[in-house]
Amino acid sequence: MSKAANRYERETNAFLSMRNLADQAFSRAAGAPLITGNSVRLLIDAKENYPAWLDAIAAAQRYIHFESYIIHEDEMGWQFADALIARAREGVRVRLVYDWLGGVGKTSRSFWHHLRAGGVEVRCYNPPRLDSPLGWLSRDHRKTLTVDGEVGFVTGLCVGRAWVGIPEKKIDPWRDTGIEVRGPSVANIEQAFARVWDGIGEPLPAEEIAKYDTRGETGGVALRVVPSEPASAVMLRVDQLVATLARERLWLTDAYYAGTTLYVQALRAAAKDGVDVRLLVPSASDIPIVKALSRAGYRPLLDAGVRLFEWNGTMLHAKTAVADGTWARVGSTNLNLASWYGNLELDVVVEDVGFAKQMEETYLRDLENSTEIVLDARRKVRAPGAPRHSAGPHTAMTSGGGAGGRAAAGAIRISNAVGAAFTNRRVLEPVEGRLMVLVGLLLLSLALIGWKFPRGLSYPLVFFLAWTSLALIYRGVKLWSEGHRRPSLDHETAAADKRTDAPVGAPVTKERVKQP
Repeated sequence: MSKAANRYERETNAFLSMRNLADQAFSRAAGAPLITGNSVRLLIDAKENYPAWLDAIAAAQRYIHFESYIIHEDEMGWQFADALIARAREGVRVRLVYDWLGGVGKTSRSFWHHLRAGGVEVRCYNPPRLDSPLGWLSRDHRKTLTVDGEVGFVTGLCVGRAWVGIPEKKIDPWRDTGIEVRGPSVANIEQAFARVWDGIGEPLPAEEIAKYDTRGETGGVALRVVPSEPASAVMLRVDQLVATLARERLWLTDAYYAGTTLYVQALRAAAKDGVDVRLLVPSASDIPIVKALSRAGYRPLLDAGVRLFEWNGTMLHAKTAVADGTWARVGSTNLNLASWYGNLELDVVVEDVGFAKQMEETYLRDLENSTEIVLDARRKVRAPGAPRHSAGPHTAMTSGGGAGGRAAAGAIRISNAVGAAFTNRRVLEPVEGRLMVLVGLLLLSLALIGWKFPRGLSYPLVFFLAWTSLALIYRGVKLWSEGHRRPSLDHETAAADKRTDAPVGAPVTKERVKQP
């Protein structure tokens, strides 16, 4: 064998070895295997997502599993309700999970009663409980739909007219992204739904959960279904790993960006190493404070060479990433701690050149309707030539999402800035000065109230401490008594293993789902 042939063989073996190591790293970070044999269809905005969902619902023969953070009680919400009830009346088992906090102010009890009366099995994730004072911090932020174990949808869209727009008021649709999945990985999506469903009531029948089967291959796309759970930080690990491994391009889209120090450092390091890192975020938002909170983190990224863009349309709600023309992510996880640590989320990571190319083309089209944020001569963050979003009805906002997760993300951003001010652990940005002043004024107001009306602060504090202590005692006694009644951990684990044919992450116990 010639020297050239030996060198080619060594380089090929080294490349394959690195690829195997990268695959192993992703599998461990995501807690999900790479599954081949799938077909994936990219769906842009409600105009492509909603019709695909409704067609799949109308074609259902056995069962429908629908998990959505919010279903608005508006024209779109009722359209989906009617579609689900129609299938339920034909004998299809229809199951729906919605988030309690996400539905507050968006959907009435009568809407859910109407669905139940029509034969739809409806369950609510994490409603308020006396034994869980801080339970509201954990939300089911997923948006998934599966039908008959044959087709699954994973997306950033909730159900509501904000995503279709309001033409009579000249309000454009929200910009969002989803995918349709067919093939073996649909089983992974259904098993993620089953763990949540089982955790808040009677479990699903085994025959109504798709089984992983390579004979169901529909294409040549390899992907991972990544179900995140509270306190797991699964997608944070994946997002950081992607930022570390990207060699040429890393293009991100996020609706409520509030990156942690660790993630910001990963993006900065990639940009300084020559990677084309771009971040596209909304300019207008359904929660006005989000823009200020996001901009508070711009300067460290811009200083490192990360390119930042703000969407000029009504609202950018997509949560996507594409790297090096080979890797892409679509799902419900935002780049903030509320999504990474606090919520149930679900994303699909696709490793396919053809799909990644579609994602890159879509990203470039989105940039055509965006304004790049830069540092001016005085190193101030500015958007040259940015349109005035308050000038016309084109960008009028309606609330399409729940404020709970974004409020948590905002609180985290503020707490990070306040913590940095006290500990001097990082350099604070000028834009964070406004946050410091606001927090300082708030604390000063509370101090004055406490001085003038001490009972006004002491009574709520005593109530909260008493509530928390009683809840902890109740939960502790309950778990302790369950431990004595439980026959065998190994027996339960074996029974759970029979329910799952393809690994999709750490199992969720019933107690954990009820109150993560």
